[in-house]
Amino acid sequence: MARDYNMRKRVMVTGGAGFLGSHLCDRLLEAGHDVLCVDNLFTGTKDNIAHLHGNPHFEFMRHDVTFPLFVEVDEIYNLACPASPIHYQHDPVQTTKTSVHGAINMLGLAKRLGCKILQASTSEVYGDPAVHPQSEDYWGHVNPIGIRSCYDEGKRCAETLFFDYHRQNKVPIKVARIFNTYGPRMHPADGRVVSNFIMQALRNEPITIYGDGSQTRSFCYVDDLVRGLHSLMETGPDVTGPINIGNPNEFTVRELAEKVIALTGSSSEIIQEPLPQDDPKQRQPNILKAKNELGWEPTIELEQGLGQTIDYFRRFI
Repeated sequence: MARDYNMRKRVMVTGGAGFLGSHLCDRLLEAGHDVLCVDNLFTGTKDNIAHLHGNPHFEFMRHDVTFPLFVEVDEIYNLACPASPIHYQHDPVQTTKTSVHGAINMLGLAKRLGCKILQASTSEVYGDPAVHPQSEDYWGHVNPIGIRSCYDEGKRCAETLFFDYHRQNKVPIKVARIFNTYGPRMHPADGRVVSNFIMQALRNEPITIYGDGSQTRSFCYVDDLVRGLHSLMETGPDVTGPINIGNPNEFTVRELAEKVIALTGSSSEIIQEPLPQDDPKQRQPNILKAKNELGWEPTIELEQGLGQTIDYFRRFI
């Protein structure tokens, strides 16, 4: 049955109370849509969406995507999955189930509704890459039995499911490979490099880098990221992805630590710890495909984004 009797598009965001999901809910509401936010609150929090509860076009549903869900929507953004090592390694079996069973359940819903569905995949599908920068035609270098595999391989399997549902059942899919993203509403104890460094700097504690800090990362501000996801969803059926969404400006981890110290005016010193297992040595997106197919590229420089993120984190001190 066509769901065209309502002028507003009804959009579901799984993982919608998380860091990225809550910002995506904001953008979709600003675009004039009705938004159904679905989250089991494992890593998400109601605080991230508290400002939306007075909006008549916003609805929150507490639900775990590893179980089927029966709703009527026009589009689905599947963001549900813990994304930081501390959180996804806490219960690695559940992490894999969220990626795989969650994808199956959301794809089954999209198949029934005949609606578009976007998968929030990750740069972690590239593993510790042997190709630099990483483009979408690179198949990756992933340890299938390591401590990060629950996330890396879970997301890789989810991509497989998306493309098989597309080929076998004609489900209209979009797959975005998200690179390191930062900004307000990050969890202060999620173990990610940006949140770690900012919290340590604001407390004037030693800033911990792993290895010698020469490993590189590319940091995308959250507003740029959600704009990229929205742009991908708005494309026609010929654009499926996968498409890298991230900022190609590359920094060493030590450079990031030094920038955070300078921006916070901290007295923190930098200390070194052993490098974790399977930690990628390089991470930089090739975003030519995003530029050509979405007309998208990031616009917010690291110093500007870090300033806004630091202002947010001051409330936790």
